[in-house]
Amino acid sequence: MFRGLYTGWTGMVNEQKRLDVISHNMANADSVGYKDERVSSQAFEQVLGIKIRDGSQAYHNEAIGHLSLGVKVGEVYTDYSQGSIRGTGGTYDLALSGSGFFTVNVVDKKGDTHTRYTRNGQFHLTKEGLLVDADGNAVQGQSGEININPSAKKVSISPTGVVSADGTVVDSLKIVDFEDYDYLKKYGDTMVEPVDGATTKDADAQILQGYTEQSNVNVIKEMVDMITITRAYEANQKVIRSYDSMLDSAVNQVGRLG
Repeated sequence: MFRGLYTGWTGMVNEQKRLDVISHNMANADSVGYKDERVSSQAFEQVLGIKIRDGSQAYHNEAIGHLSLGVKVGEVYTDYSQGSIRGTGGTYDLALSGSGFFTVNVVDKKGDTHTRYTRNGQFHLTKEGLLVDADGNAVQGQSGEININPSAKKVSISPTGVVSADGTVVDSLKIVDFEDYDYLKKYGDTMVEPVDGATTKDADAQILQGYTEQSNVNVIKEMVDMITITRAYEANQKVIRSYDSMLDSAVNQVGRLG
């Protein structure tokens, strides 16, 4: 009888986690380079209970029952598909058309430098001429940090990433791609970093100067999913309320009749 309580509870927890992911997507719908996160659900493999020396038989971790107690979040994964391209006209606004990532160096609070990757191409030039992202992290070229003369009248970036200032080649953007995106871990909202097992490959992306890649979040789909999740959450609430009502009747009414 109590299985239904667990099923309703796990259903509510699962829908709450799904709602958290969708809310995060909605909050970043306008974030340049953001990639949509999605959730898969799965059933518990077995009842989460075992016999512990109850005297009926030798202790050997025997599961109690054979039915599932409900559903749980199976995996939160990222959709790396291309977002829409929007023209800005900015000299240092760059978009990648195709697969690949810009390379940036991030310095943490301890002063350690970490190489991370992003599709957010909203860059700008510091007073010293260093090309950085919106958070001040140095954009990397084939020769390291990219420095451009701030007084240059014309800065152009070719589709292959060659950076030129007043007709003089400065450096070439370091664009990196990976064999398997499952070996990438999100850092913040728009950056990723590789984990053990990640292997790089040549990127086939084309660089578009004066454009940015928008989030690939489908706001309409997210709204529909949010409504569906809300209804599923309410349905699980009703299951728990129904069991609570039956238990109340069993304890306070049936027991009194006896």
